Amino acid sequence: MTIKVLLADDQALLRSAFRVLVDSEADMEVVGEASDGAQAVEIARTRGADVVLMDIRMPGTDGLAATRMITEDPQLADVRVVMLTTFEVDEYVVDSLRAGASGFLGKGAEPDELLAAIRIAAAGEALLSPAATKGLIARFLAQGDGSGDEGAYDASRLDALTVREREVLVQVGGGLSNDEIAARLEVSPLTVKTHVNRAMAKLGARDRAQLVVIAYETGLVRAGA
Repeated sequence: MTIKVLLADDQALLRSAFRVLVDSEADMEVVGEASDGAQAVEIARTRGADVVLMDIRMPGTDGLAATRMITEDPQLADVRVVMLTTFEVDEYVVDSLRAGASGFLGKGAEPDELLAAIRIAAAGEALLSPAATKGLIARFLAQGDGSGDEGAYDASRLDALTVREREVLVQVGGGLSNDEIAARLEVSPLTVKTHVNRAMAKLGARDRAQLVVIAYETGLVRAGA
């Protein structure tokens, strides 16, 4: 299946470069371009985008507000948002994840990284840069004592999870892949995937990225652990 990509960035030159790259791939195509967040949301609604490459900072409706509009719209439940940021560590990145983005990518990423990011997001996986994820999440979600920001998410909702689902959520919060979790817990990757999907359903998480945020915000995973 062809992955439909929407480009949202106020820099026309950057959008043009991304379009050439994306359209060069047999399994994806650009279905629209937007110079601000409001336009991106409208195009996502009318052209059926699968993945939105969304600049965080844009005039008018910025990428963060646009991401919230997309993730809160039931008609756009299958749309995945990848935030684009000039800097690898950006205070708005976690806000983006909280808003429902599937992850983020630096604008200086290599072409192969960008294409891989689109495919990962389209598959419903979390796109969290290994070089920045743990420090970024810890910095903006963790409190001074190393616990999660319990005010941001009701930790009692974790009561809906089974013991094994909690164990898997801890590993997801630590940035491990399904294969890595399977090896650590001595179960099959398919079993891990099942637990991840059930945890997402019970916690109302759109994707794996939100599970990472929830793991920290509830204090289930602590900074430096």
